[in-house]
Amino acid sequence: VQAMNAFLYDVYHHQEIIRAGRIPIELIADNEAFLPQMMGVSPPGNVYTHVVGVDIVRVGEDEFYVLEDNARTPSGVSYMLENREIMLQMFPELFARINVQAVGNYPKNLRRLLGNCAPRSCKGTPAIAVLTPGIYNAAYFEHAFLAGQMGAELVEGHDLRVVDGRVAMRTTQGYAPIDVIYRRVDDEYLDPLNFNPQSLLGVPGMFDVYRAGGITIANAPGTGIADDKALYSYMPDIIQFYTGEKALLENVPTWRCCEPDALRYVLDHLSELVVKEVHGSGGYGMLVGPTASNEELIAFRNKLEATPEKYIAQPTLSLSTTPILTKNGLDPRHVDLRVFVLVSSDEIHMTPGGLTRVALNKGSLVVNSSQGGGTKDTWVLEE
Repeated sequence: VQAMNAFLYDVYHHQEIIRAGRIPIELIADNEAFLPQMMGVSPPGNVYTHVVGVDIVRVGEDEFYVLEDNARTPSGVSYMLENREIMLQMFPELFARINVQAVGNYPKNLRRLLGNCAPRSCKGTPAIAVLTPGIYNAAYFEHAFLAGQMGAELVEGHDLRVVDGRVAMRTTQGYAPIDVIYRRVDDEYLDPLNFNPQSLLGVPGMFDVYRAGGITIANAPGTGIADDKALYSYMPDIIQFYTGEKALLENVPTWRCCEPDALRYVLDHLSELVVKEVHGSGGYGMLVGPTASNEELIAFRNKLEATPEKYIAQPTLSLSTTPILTKNGLDPRHVDLRVFVLVSSDEIHMTPGGLTRVALNKGSLVVNSSQGGGTKDTWVLEE
């Protein structure tokens, strides 16, 4: 996470890592997640990724990999909190005997760390709002849940406007300034004056206030360049470049299909590999070779040959399993773990728990909730 923030600052300022030849310039300049509007912009405290979701998988007894990072608008933390609450209600005696570390203080920690990143214009206690696309968004429950738990305002774009160089919220007594926006709206919809002019979800002129240092936006616009799958295979180099240390957890071996030798290998072994869109998320646009039909393999082969730069490939990992209750009794299902990390200018806080995501279909390796996956409470014991 430390290296990720250093990388984002560098990419949007001096680009030393490109000058050093550690990352090809085209992977940045031609990447749709890169926002030229962020060049030269320094967010309050130089924190770009205030909330990070790191997906980790286990494939052996002591063999763990980082599957991917989520640095834009990582979701799922409400499931972690609700799962724990249900478990506490159902098994109070068990929790009384076992020293399981609490996760229920996540909203309090989130508010505290967001407040620590408030802009210099903030006077007194920071005013924090959660910006949601609205009730039709799939994660709206989480937006409303977190706002309520944090004691923050839940707002949509039409609730806000720029007043006297500040982003302000409409109230019954006029407009009240907001210091920190925890946004759950994608970059392109944040501000129709600076990004997508068709957006009805954002706030006209908000990015100008941000650029002038008048508000904190968490996570910062343009953070997607740090979790883009095209950059994923470079993350060990990024960590070493900015920290001088080797990554503690390895990345999954990755073939960049934009490279001719890699593309040739992927095409020759397509039925054995997992192929992902470099800008994809939520398990969409993905091929799991061992379970794909001949028609799916042919379709993906055509896609790879036509636009190889849009894809990466990885070996099919045998993810660890956990039991779930089915109509036939207990049965193993594949899982991964999303760990939530909170960041401020002077603190990095790792939540002592996480969201264990479960592939509910037997044999499936796709754990995303958008693809029918489930979740489990995750315990970290006190030492």
